[in-house]
Amino acid sequence: MAASDTERAQQQIDEIEALSSIYGDDWCVVDEDEKIYCIKISDCLDQPKWTLCLQVILPPGYPTAEPPIYQLNAPWLRGQDYTELANSLEEIYVQNLGESILYLWVEKIREVLIEKAQSSDPEPDIKKTTEEVDEDDGDDFLLDYQPIQEDQIKMLNYMTSESQEDEELPPIHHGNPITDRRSTFQAHLAPVVTTRQVKRVLEKLYENKKIASATHNIYAYRIYCEDKQTFLQDCEDDGETAAGGRLLHLMQILDVHNVLVVVSRWYGGILLGPDRFKHINNCARSVLVE
Repeated sequence: MAASDTERAQQQIDEIEALSSIYGDDWCVVDEDEKIYCIKISDCLDQPKWTLCLQVILPPGYPTAEPPIYQLNAPWLRGQDYTELANSLEEIYVQNLGESILYLWVEKIREVLIEKAQSSDPEPDIKKTTEEVDEDDGDDFLLDYQPIQEDQIKMLNYMTSESQEDEELPPIHHGNPITDRRSTFQAHLAPVVTTRQVKRVLEKLYENKKIASATHNIYAYRIYCEDKQTFLQDCEDDGETAAGGRLLHLMQILDVHNVLVVVSRWYGGILLGPDRFKHINNCARSVLVE
C-alpha cells in the first residue's frame, strides 16, 4: 500500500531530526516551509582540506515516491568529478527506493572527500565565482559554496585600525525575504559611521547560521566623512558577479549615507538570469525605504 502524505511527512520529520542531531552545526535549515536544507561535509573534522555543501529540497513525495532535489556546491567540483558523484548518489537512490537516503548520501560524499584528501590531488583553489552567467551556459550552473566571509572580514581588519576603541554594534534591521523559483533574497541594513562598525555588523550577521549558509552575501556601504567632504564606500560581490557594484550604485542614486546594506541570496537550483539583480535591488530598496 502506498504511503499516505501524513506518513511521508512524518518520515521526513524523523529523518531531519536525526540528521540535525548527527551533524550538529554542519546541518542548516535554509527554509523550513519549502523544506530546503544544507549540509556542510568535509574530509576531516580538524583541518578540512576538501569541503562540499549538499543542498537538498525534500519534495512532498519523498521518500516513498520522489527523490530529493539536490545541488552539490563546491568551487572545485566540475565536469568529471561532478558527474561521478552525481551518478553515485543516483545509484544509492535506486538501490534504496522508498527509503530515507540523506544519511547515505552525506556519508558517500564524505567518503569521496576522504579519498581526494588521501590521493595526491592538490588542494582546491578556493575562488568563489557566480553560479549564474548571463550567457546561457547550459548545465554549468554549479554553485560555489565556500565561506568567503572570513576573507572579507580579514580584509576589513586591514582597513580598520585596531587602536580604535571597540565600537558598539549598531542595530541591524532585517527586511522581508523575496522568493522566486526557490531562490530567496533578504536584505539586512545597519547604520554605520566607521569601517570598524561595518566589520562588527558583518561578523554579527555571519554568526547567524542561516545567513552564513547563504550562497552569496552581497554588501555595500557608504560612509560620509564630514571633515573631508567625501564618501568612504566599498562593496563586495561575494561570488555574484557585479552585484555589489549594482548595490552600491543603487545607494548612490538614492543618496543614502552612513549605512551598510547586505543582501543574502539562497540559491534554489533554478537559474534566474538577470531577474536576480532585480530581486537584489528590490529587497535592498525596500529595506532602505523602511
